[in-house]
This record gives sequence, C-alpha cells and structure tokens, in this order.
Amino acid sequence: MRDKTMTADEVVSRLESGMTLGIGGWGSRRKPMALVRALLRSRVTDLTVLSYGGPDVGMLAAAGRIRRLVAAFVTLDTIPLEPHYRAARESGAFELLEVDEAMFMWGLHAAANRLPFVPVRAGIGSDVMRVAPRLRTVTSPYEDGWPFTGREAGAVPGAREEFVAMPALRMDAALVHVNRADRLGNGQYLGPDPYFDDLFCEAADTAYVSCERIVDTADLTKESAPQTLLIKRHTVTGVVEAPSGAHFTSCAPDHDRDEALQRHYATTAWPLFAERFLSGDEHAYQSSVRAWHRERS
Repeated sequence: MRDKTMTADEVVSRLESGMTLGIGGWGSRRKPMALVRALLRSRVTDLTVLSYGGPDVGMLAAAGRIRRLVAAFVTLDTIPLEPHYRAARESGAFELLEVDEAMFMWGLHAAANRLPFVPVRAGIGSDVMRVAPRLRTVTSPYEDGWPFTGREAGAVPGAREEFVAMPALRMDAALVHVNRADRLGNGQYLGPDPYFDDLFCEAADTAYVSCERIVDTADLTKESAPQTLLIKRHTVTGVVEAPSGAHFTSCAPDHDRDEALQRHYATTAWPLFAERFLSGDEHAYQSSVRAWHRERS
C-alpha cells in the first residue's frame, strides 16, 4: 500500500487556477486552515469554492482568489456573518450560489454517487429558488406515493410531487482536516461531528487530508470506536501532518477555537492581518500567533 504523506506546499503544487475546490469543516470548526494558508501563499486563483463556509472562504475572498462560491452560509460561529466574506460579496467580487444546508449535503451525495442531480424537498417553498433562479425542479414519475407499498401518507390521489433538482457538487479537489490519519489516507475524527468531510472526499477527483497527527493504522481504533474512521483511503490522494492545522478554528478535542485571534481577524483590515500572520510559511504563522498572544498578556 502506498505512503501518501506530503507537505502542504506539495498539495498546493497540484492545484491549478480555475479549479473547483471543496473545503471541509463547518463554519469555524475543523477547517483545513494550514492547507488554506499554503494556498494563499501560492498564485492559484479564479477558484470555484464549495464550502460550509468559515474563515477559509473569508480569507480566500479577501485575497481575491474566488470567482464563484457555492455555500449554505459563511460564518465564524461566535461571529454570525464572516466579515471579510461579507465585504467581498457586497463589492461584487464573485458570483454566489446560496443553497439550503440540506441541499448542499445532497449535492455532495449526488457527486459522490456520480449522479447529475438528486430530487430533494429542501428548498421548496423558500426563497432559495428566488435567489438561485438557475435551479430547476423535477416531478415525481410516480402517482399516489410509493408504487410498491401503497399510497404515501398524505398523498393526493393522482398527484405527482415536485422536487428541487439539486445538481451534483463535483469537485476537482477537496481539502479537509481531521484529528488523526495514517499514511495510507484513512482519516479519523474525534470530535462531536463529522461535518460531511467524507462526502467532500468522495465527491472530488482528488482529496487531500491534513491531520493533527499521523499515527499507525492499528492505532486509529485502539482508543476510539471504529465509527470514528470517517475517511477511507481509496478516496484520498495525499495526507499532511499539520499540528494545529485547523487554527484558529476549533478541532475538538485537540484544541478549541482561538476566539481572541478570531475576533482580531474579524476586526482587522485584511492587508494588515495577512501581512502579520500570512507572509511566511506555517512555522512563521505559528510563531506570529504565539508572539501576538504574548503581546496581549
């Protein structure tokens, strides 16, 4: 079996301008920020980004790297609306397709199963269809509910239900962060939620997993239940060991969100934040963070 370990810069060297890039995590939780920072150090731009958005989207938007965004939200959790994303959106810096959270999930499922779309109830009767006029609906080919088990509860005789046709969210590459991984590409989460990171990997042509620590395969289930083995090696192209690689977002139980730095990020002009924290490599970033905290104490 092949050793898939690489560095964050090696991951980014495989990305190209114009790609469709998926970024896992949720809001300001377990985002692959070390990979995002490496991406910001590169010249890759003109991206279509798919994300349950947080500072990954905010930073890429502020840096002018996004051409089109597909998202259900962009939040810092304790700060409801990501301010750098908001500024870029209000200036018309990129195109946005905003969908319901469940619609986004089913778009990932469609791509993972190599389907062009899936019919979903989410979005029907909401403003999603108004703000995303390119979305289409489909009508069930079955009358009176399920054809094999009798009429579905509440079905109107002869009626055929209408659904949103949620398109597949297929990606050229996906970036995700987990707590543990082995060198083969198996990934484990130890926190409260998988955040659909497995679907991002399955829905992408290539997938890169950063982790807090690389361990032996046998150690992945030594102290945790097998259900925590979220990501399977056959969906993974590369593995990056990146301690604190989700910082300043949370990666429970390894580390909490750095709320102080997140507030500083949210209230600081992007060029000033980028100059101090993102002008060097990952080692320089961690050093800058420690120095900033010392200055505050």
